[in-house]
Amino acid sequence: MSTTRKCPICGKPRVAEHAPFCSLRCRDRDLVKWLDDGYAIPGERAHVPSPKDEDEI
Repeated sequence: MSTTRKCPICGKPRVAEHAPFCSLRCRDRDLVKWLDDGYAIPGERAHVPSPKDEDEI
């Protein structure tokens, strides 16, 4: 069994410069997934006030 950890995006061996990824490309792909709501942290949805809510204050 190999003890080398793999890139979570493509499965290639990690590179220290881009850890925990193997390349800048995989690092950027992960960032885009976060920015496009591809990942989610479990929990209740936060209340986002609507413009109507602000008029009542």
